[in-house]
Amino acid sequence: MTAAATSRIAAARAPGTSRPVQATDATFAQEVLESDRPVLVEFTATWCGPCRQLGPVLTRMAQEEAGRLKVVTIDVDHNPAITVAYGVLSTPTLMVFRDGEPVRSMVGARSQRRLLEELSDVLT
Repeated sequence: MTAAATSRIAAARAPGTSRPVQATDATFAQEVLESDRPVLVEFTATWCGPCRQLGPVLTRMAQEEAGRLKVVTIDVDHNPAITVAYGVLSTPTLMVFRDGEPVRSMVGARSQRRLLEELSDVLT
C-alpha cells in the first residue's frame, strides 16, 4: 500500500471526518431515536435548492461536532412514513432529537454559525 493510500485511510477513520448519515424509514429509529447523543435531522429532497445549500453546512457540522452531535439526513420523497409521522411540510426542515424525542424544529437553510447559535442550548 502506498503512503498516500495509507494517509487517506487514516484520515477517513480519524475523528472529525464524519459525514451526515443517510437514514430511511427503516433505519430512522436506530439512527435517530436510539442515539446516545443529540441528533440533527435534515428532512431534504434532491430537487430542493435550499437543501443543496445546506448540504456543505451539515457536512462541516458532522465533522466538527461529531463528539456531541450526530447529523442525519432523510429524503422526504423516498421516506414518506417518517416525513408524515413528524408532520414535515417543507424542505429543508431541521429537527433536533434528544433521548428519542424531538426538541426543536426549524424550517429553511441557514449558516453554520446561525445553526450553532440556535442549537447552543441543545448541545450543552
